[in-house]
Amino acid sequence: MGLDTFRHVTTSPGAGRTTARDDIERAHLVDPADHTWSIARASVSGDLTDLARRFWIPVWEVPEGRDSVQRVLQYPVCLVVVSDTYARFYGVVSGLSHTMLTGRGWAVGVMLQPAAGHLLTHEPVRRMTDRFVELSSLPTLDGGHLTRRLRSVMGPDPSSPDAQARARQLVEDGLRPLLPVDDEGLLVNSIVEDVETSPELLRVDDLCARFDVNERTLQRLLHKRIGLGPKWLIRRRRLQEAADRLRDSHAGLAGIAVDLGYADQAHFTRDFRTATGMTPGDFASRFR
Repeated sequence: MGLDTFRHVTTSPGAGRTTARDDIERAHLVDPADHTWSIARASVSGDLTDLARRFWIPVWEVPEGRDSVQRVLQYPVCLVVVSDTYARFYGVVSGLSHTMLTGRGWAVGVMLQPAAGHLLTHEPVRRMTDRFVELSSLPTLDGGHLTRRLRSVMGPDPSSPDAQARARQLVEDGLRPLLPVDDEGLLVNSIVEDVETSPELLRVDDLCARFDVNERTLQRLLHKRIGLGPKWLIRRRRLQEAADRLRDSHAGLAGIAVDLGYADQAHFTRDFRTATGMTPGDFASRFR
């Protein structure tokens, strides 16, 4: 089975609230000309939706002498990733996340919910911003045992749907002891979901009003549970939405800037370039 067979195999949580591409691709600044990798995606089991969002399982085969850089405007959540060479827990990346793919490989990743980082680390998640630790160092998960079992399942044929299903089950079994999610965690899940699904929400004051909290309380909650503040949260949502809309060859930069609440196109261009290293026009040209 060829690599491209797996690209964008998706079952997206939150169906009906956003489109599959909105929910999944807008964060991944994919180069459509890069066919060296594939990715299978799947939702988590229903009982885990307060704790985790979805799985992604990339498989790659990059020719010798080449590499494939994956750039992601990460969602405001922590990640658990086990590959054939490493096993890590990642905090939220405040800037652009880079992953270099070389040779042959695979990974099993789970995108957690905003509530989950603190439950796994027992520490304020701000200590993990732009950092990762070995999975085996977490106090709440037997990372070494999970890693060995995942490699045993995935090693023979990482493209096998059966192997991927077994791998997802192993991860879910490791996460279930963290349930139920606490009330504070459920609140931060709701706050982040509201920001991500409300394009009209452009001001921290408006977010505070929706949840009847003052800005200081909101800052403290978000730094504890996701590691970054509400202004970053809103800005990240805008940039992800911009990346999604720029895939449409008919989209105009000025119109996108206005719709996303920028003062003018120049401000939009500067913000997008600072975050991604590309101008909006350069990014859009990939899809024409």
